This record gives sequence, C-alpha cells and structure tokens, in this order.
Amino acid sequence: TWKAFWVSMFLWWVSGSLGIGMSYHRLLTHRGYKTYKWVEYFLTFCATLALEGGPIFWVATHRIHHQYSDQQGDPHSPLDGKWWSHMGWILTGKSMHHDTRTLAHYVPDLAKHKFHVWITKYHYLPMLVLAAVLFAAGGVPFLLWGIFLRTVVGLHSTWMVNSATHMWGSRRFKTRDRSTNNWLVALFTFGEGWHNNHHAHPTSARHGLKWYEVDLNWYAIWALKVLGLATHIKVVRLSDLAPKGPLMAIPEPARSTAAGD
Repeated sequence: TWKAFWVSMFLWWVSGSLGIGMSYHRLLTHRGYKTYKWVEYFLTFCATLALEGGPIFWVATHRIHHQYSDQQGDPHSPLDGKWWSHMGWILTGKSMHHDTRTLAHYVPDLAKHKFHVWITKYHYLPMLVLAAVLFAAGGVPFLLWGIFLRTVVGLHSTWMVNSATHMWGSRRFKTRDRSTNNWLVALFTFGEGWHNNHHAHPTSARHGLKWYEVDLNWYAIWALKVLGLATHIKVVRLSDLAPKGPLMAIPEPARSTAAGD
C-alpha cells in the first residue's frame, strides 16, 4: 500500500540519514560536530534501526578503514574484490562484531560511555520493537516495507559507499586511496557518496562542497545548528582551497567553528 511505502521512506531517512550519516559517521566516528548527549543518544538509537550493528562496532570498523584505506588491513577494500568490498567482508564473519579487544582499541571515546556499550550489545532490540509496532499498526504490509525492504535497500546503500565509491566516480582531491565522488551513491545515502571529498577532509561535517553536490546529512546538521543543538561544526569550503594541478592537494584539516558555515 502507499501508506506502507511512505512509512518505509520515512524510516529509511530516519535510519540512514539521522542514524548512519549524522550519528555513526559524522558525529561518533569523525567528531565533525558536537551536540547534546540526548541528541547524540537519539541519533544513535535511529542508527540501530539500519541493522548495521551497534556504534562501537560501526565506528571502529570505519576508523580502521580510514587508517588503512585501500591498503592491507582495510576491512572492505575493492582491491580484495568488488564482491568482498560490497558485502563479502561482513558475510564471511570477518567483520569484527565480537572482536572486543580490537574494537575497544579504536573507540576508547565510546567504550567509556555506558549507553554506547549497552546499545552496541543490544543493538537489535530497537528493530524488534519497531517491527512489533509496525505490525500492530499496519499488519504485514507495514512490516514488509518498513522492516524488510527498507533494511535491504539501506544496507546496500551503505555497502555501495564501501565498494562503488572506491571504484567509480570522479576525484577532486589527491588522496592516498582510490576514493571517488559518486552522485548516485550520494543520492541513496543522503550525501555520503561524496567520498573523495570526505577522505580528503574526514573530520568535515560537510561532504558536498559544490552547490550541486546534494548533501542532505549536512543540511540536517545545519538545521541542528540553527536550532542551537549543534556546535563546534568542522567544515571545509572549496573557496578556502587553492587548486594545484589536475587535482587539489589536501590542505590543512577542516576548521572548527562554534557556528559552523
């Protein structure tokens, strides 16, 4: 039904944008901005609805990816195979879900917070509660669209960042990896597809650097700033960067301001 479809679209945005993009990625992994703890916990709760694991697992995996991007040690590099980078790495059991020692090493900032430890251990509970609510509200159609189809699309969207944006697309910056900007991936991930921009400036809360690089996650962070809920936003602007050669050399790290840009 159309109601079930729009429920799934809303939940896709809640889990993929508010959750994965704004919480797990730009806030918890890279600390691109600061917010109140209740906002951080709410966004993290939203992220668990994407069924991509808890924050400690997700953040640690992504920090490892940046440390070894497209090199030996990268959890999901296309250099190990397109299928591997997309979903093989997680289906083979090498995703470090239970490697607590490695995870704790990369996320000491999260490991000291009881909430993040608890939600990582029980990250599947919010999804079970949501499934029960959807079934009670709209029966099988709500459950099918709001849980199963929405989750599959969301997972493949995130996995495309790991695979497609390291194989196909354009490159604005000289980075040591093969990251690219891919508009299609950006469309499905609310702005995470501007991956070359991101790898060049990983702490920047803004990934879309041109007006046509639509970045819904950044717009939402900006909205939090307007509401007084986000501060110390780290941003990079192309107007601040001097081009050098066919690609731009990576300048100083993104600047941090209380108001953002």
